[in-house]
Amino acid sequence: MPLLLTGPEAEPLTLADLKAFLRVTHDEEDIVLSTLLTAARQMVESAASRILLTQTWRVARDGWPPSGLILAPLAPVAEIPAARLRHQDGSETALPLDLFTLRGDRTPAVIAFDRARAPAPSRTLGGIELDLVLGYGAAADVPADLVQAVRLLAGHLYERRDEAGEAGLLSEGVAALLKPYRTVRL
Repeated sequence: MPLLLTGPEAEPLTLADLKAFLRVTHDEEDIVLSTLLTAARQMVESAASRILLTQTWRVARDGWPPSGLILAPLAPVAEIPAARLRHQDGSETALPLDLFTLRGDRTPAVIAFDRARAPAPSRTLGGIELDLVLGYGAAADVPADLVQAVRLLAGHLYERRDEAGEAGLLSEGVAALLKPYRTVRL
C-alpha cells in the first residue's frame, strides 16, 4: 500500500471557485467547504487511481519482480527521486537512480530496473522502497474533467451532508467523468 509522504500544496480548484459553483456568498462555512474540497479530491483520486496534484508517495516491495518491471499502483508518475533497500537492523542503503527507467506517462506507470545490478533485499517484508513523485502537476495541469468531478463531488457532499455515511456517493455524472481513467485489465 503506498504511503503519502508529501501532500499537495493546493487543491485542483480554489475555495472561491467552489463557493461560486455552489452559489455560497458567505464565509461562515469556509472551513467545511475546504474540508469537503479535500475529501472530494481524495475520493476522485481513489476512484480514478490517479493523483491529481504533485505529491510524493513511497511504495514498498518485498522483492524484485522476475520480469524486471514494477507496475506503479498510482498514476501519473513524474519521477523517482529516491530508492533504497531497508535492512533487518533498520539501516538503509540508497540505490542508484540510474538502476531504474521510468515510463510514467502510461497507466499503470512502468518502472523497469536493471536486474543484473539490483541487489537483493536483506529484509523479507518491505525491503525495497521507491519514492515517487506523482500527479499531473499544479492545479492548472489537472485535466478539466477530473477538476469537474472534484467540483461536482464536493457540491454533492456539501448539499447532502446528512447522507455522508450512505453508499453510492459517486453520482452518475461523477462516475461518467471518471470512466475514461478507469484501468481496464485484459
